[in-house]
Amino acid sequence: MRIVTYMIVMAGVTYLIRVLPLALCQRQIQNRFVRSFLFYVPYSVLGAMTFPAVFTSVSQLPSAIAGTLAAIFMAYREKSLLCVAAVACAVAFAVDLLYNAA
Repeated sequence: MRIVTYMIVMAGVTYLIRVLPLALCQRQIQNRFVRSFLFYVPYSVLGAMTFPAVFTSVSQLPSAIAGTLAAIFMAYREKSLLCVAAVACAVAFAVDLLYNAA
């Protein structure tokens, strides 16, 4: 019964977080700073959640660094997200294989 209570509270909190901004801000936000802040929040949260996992998902730190550098390079060259992710995974895998073989 305790788990059901926790789930109901969690669902209520999640719902309130999503509904309150719609209820409180009924007109368009005019402030450029606030609009810019709200535009970049999803990207920064995604980065904060994803970036630590990059370094803990492989067995060796050099392979994580190589994969990260490959991803940065491909993103700088303006490749698609699928291409960036595939190259980063391939480079991390290859360096991990080389590191473990040595």
